Amino acid sequence: MATRFEEYNPPAVLLEKVKSLPEKPGIYQFINSDGLIIYIGKAKNLKKRVGSYFQKAPDNAKLAVLIRKIHTINHLVVDTESDALLLENNLIKRHLPRYNVLLKDDKTFPWICISNEPFPKVFTTRKVIRDGSKYFGPYTSGKIWKNLIDLIRSIYKIRTCNLNLSEENVKAGKYKVCLEYHIGNCLGPCIGLQKETDYLAQIDQIGKILKGNTQGVIKMLTAEMHELAEKYEYEQAAQMKEKISLLEQFQSKSTVGNTNIKHVDVFSIVSDERAGYVNYMKVVDGALVQTHAMELKKRLDETEDELLLYAIIEMRQQIQSDAPEIIVPFALEYPLENLIITVPQKGDKKALLDLSTRNARYFKLDRQKQQVKHISASGVTRKLETLQNDLRLKDLPVHIECFDNSNIQGTHPVASCIVFRNALPAKSDYRHFNIKTVEGPDDFASMEEVVFRRYKRMLDEGLDLPQLIVVDGGKGQLHSALKSLEKLGLRHKIALVGIAKRLEEIYFPGDSAPLYLDKKSESLRLIQQMRNEAHRFGIGHHRRRREKSMAVSELDLIKGIGEQTRTALLTHFDSITDLKEADFEKISAVIGPAKAKIILNHFQKAEE
Repeated sequence: MATRFEEYNPPAVLLEKVKSLPEKPGIYQFINSDGLIIYIGKAKNLKKRVGSYFQKAPDNAKLAVLIRKIHTINHLVVDTESDALLLENNLIKRHLPRYNVLLKDDKTFPWICISNEPFPKVFTTRKVIRDGSKYFGPYTSGKIWKNLIDLIRSIYKIRTCNLNLSEENVKAGKYKVCLEYHIGNCLGPCIGLQKETDYLAQIDQIGKILKGNTQGVIKMLTAEMHELAEKYEYEQAAQMKEKISLLEQFQSKSTVGNTNIKHVDVFSIVSDERAGYVNYMKVVDGALVQTHAMELKKRLDETEDELLLYAIIEMRQQIQSDAPEIIVPFALEYPLENLIITVPQKGDKKALLDLSTRNARYFKLDRQKQQVKHISASGVTRKLETLQNDLRLKDLPVHIECFDNSNIQGTHPVASCIVFRNALPAKSDYRHFNIKTVEGPDDFASMEEVVFRRYKRMLDEGLDLPQLIVVDGGKGQLHSALKSLEKLGLRHKIALVGIAKRLEEIYFPGDSAPLYLDKKSESLRLIQQMRNEAHRFGIGHHRRRREKSMAVSELDLIKGIGEQTRTALLTHFDSITDLKEADFEKISAVIGPAKAKIILNHFQKAEE
């Protein structure tokens, strides 16, 4: 069950504002007392969505802070949910609210530009200027855009100069041909040797290639080749054949899927506590035309589907994608108009999705490595080296795990394992343990069980082991953990220490004298932080177990409610309190209207 923060009673004027909101799709803006927009959101139903922020205590610290900063609310009604998506995306980019998802892009990726001028140029740039020019990209892979530029240069004779080739300038004879003309790379439009209509026909074909439609260009060139051959212009036909061959070679190298997959956008996402990492692939005729990756920094613990939806809207707007179909890893909550959304389970499209997911994982690892480098520069390496020296460790403790037992009054014994990587919590790796083999409040035996289970599983799954284990407790807990490591053959492979609460002394296996670290030392503060986090995490799990046990006991008293129904209720609702607060619609959605009436009647009678 998520931690609930203190109940907040919003001002009456805000609640009146919420009541007056229409039950229509649209966007809403939360504005603070300084008049700044701090959050922009979309809604299928504005009244219900905005009202949900004030119905119960938030279970997220940042959300709790956000709600308390709301001074007023603005809204805008739109026709469809899809319009709300697009408007939200555009407004977030314009206002950059503090609590919205942040698109992280710490470097500018290259685009291929077809300039808006007479006899357009084709070149790469990292600046997008809205002057009517056409931009294709961005390209995160240098190999793709370099290959495209090389292909275009080898097939088409287009200018590379920066001259203003207006009709007046060309007719006035302002320019002379350069070396590119003499070596055959340009046909001399600067002195009127090439018609602009012929030049623009080349540019049109280049645009189609950059959009991924190489197959269409090949068909067009093949038809021209046959026409030239029929006119006995064999030299020009041979040149056309050479162009077709280059295009076919490029297409075969780019092919990643079935050529029957005509035009799709592929999106995948992986995430951690800090951010979501999205990979995008544009596939035309089975060929990978474009790929891009983006990092979306979380602000309010957004879910993967929220992050992916934002990335899809942002990416398709940015590259002006007209793909009629997108491939995604899961169904999206919001509809996207005139677009087929596919969640493949097998086949060629699933293979494309898997390829995209692999690239998203690689991108995540790359960003995490960059983050570690940044963290190292800011003092984490020094902190870990200090801990290594203070505890006389063989290896730098980059990966540390800490264990704690919880059994209040001897009931529902549980244990927790928290993980720190680079001196920071890695919450996705935290684990709870329900004690299985120990009867009664035996902390020593419980510690022995959970340490054995934890590292037996890690060994079985081939996972990386930590450099240091910290157990909350003195000699007894330390000895119990050591017994499990010895059983697994890990006695001398992982460092192990215990921290006793009374004097915060550190115990080592086989050493009766504890180590007393300076109370102000970074090493002790880090160990205390891990111990406290393990305790908090374990207490939360213990509380949830007790609440569910109490819920089972109370539900047992209700006639007509069997074991299967109880399980469904306890799976859906975090506690008996949540169940009591739920309305008829929420309960009936889980167990049906008939049993929902029985549940509500029981609670009403109990209150009378």
